[in-house]
Amino acid sequence: MSTFKAIPTNVITGFLGVGKTTAILNLLKQKPDDERWAVLVNEFGEVGIDGSLLHGKDRVEQGIYIKEVPGGCMCCAAGLSMHIALNMLIAHAKPHRLIIEPTGLGHPKEVLDILSSEHYRSIIDLRATVTLVDARKIQIERYTTHPSFNQQLEVADVIVANKSDQYQPNDFPALLEYIENKNSKTDQSLYQTSMGEIQQQWLIPSSSYVGNNHPPLTKETEQPFKSDPVLPSCGYVSITNKGEGFYSQGWIFKNTFTFNRNNLQTLLTGLNVERIKAVFITDQGIIAYNKADSVLTEIEVDETFDSRIECIDLVDSAFENLQQELLHCLNS
Repeated sequence: MSTFKAIPTNVITGFLGVGKTTAILNLLKQKPDDERWAVLVNEFGEVGIDGSLLHGKDRVEQGIYIKEVPGGCMCCAAGLSMHIALNMLIAHAKPHRLIIEPTGLGHPKEVLDILSSEHYRSIIDLRATVTLVDARKIQIERYTTHPSFNQQLEVADVIVANKSDQYQPNDFPALLEYIENKNSKTDQSLYQTSMGEIQQQWLIPSSSYVGNNHPPLTKETEQPFKSDPVLPSCGYVSITNKGEGFYSQGWIFKNTFTFNRNNLQTLLTGLNVERIKAVFITDQGIIAYNKADSVLTEIEVDETFDSRIECIDLVDSAFENLQQELLHCLNS
């Protein structure tokens, strides 16, 4: 009889648009063929997009299992959503490694508190917390004054300065100075990379996190796990969320809708919001869209259950008229 071994588990965090999902996709390419890996993804918006980006054709056959927790920080409401999703994922995948991606606006300390709690002590072997950061943001006050941005750097065992190919000469030295002034930890590893090219070996060290154990769950407080809404007869639904100084609005469209790719590209390129993630069924195939720092990227993906988009911004008025503009992109 084989002996159960606690699952090596890494939290990969970072602020909005820093490239966490791309980094995880790169890590999945490094997975040994004889291992099963599980990924738990949390998103700020109510419409989950990352699951569609990480899910690919034959993922389960490749030993990769994905579960998504949309709707803000998964540790809110006593961490119930995270407990439920995490337990389901572990039971289903029986993984050799677990990767957890909290929302860029979430609180990684709360995630780490849950993972290091007595409930998971024999199940999870907490390894290095990896924080991705864009060194260019150190010059922008609305990032450096945001509690989540600073907490992500504080809890990191490994800091990855991503998008380094776009840095100016002073950007990385400014990040080094900022970390030295803000952080009390002296044992953090620091790397520069581009396109989320992080290495599996960076995941290996044990976590240095010491925090407060999360309160235990009780039957009285358990809530059902949130699922996608049922689409009304019009074939689409819009869902909103707000928190941490940001607003989100997302849409889910039924899978019989086909969008014009060229019109979508024009619309999303011109949309002035902080963050866009989307997956659309178009007349040119299934296309995933990602917009950060005013740059829109497109990639083809294998499959999706429907079309969906999530936009995040500092003001909710940024989404005015967007629903009608999206509907205008439908092929007639």
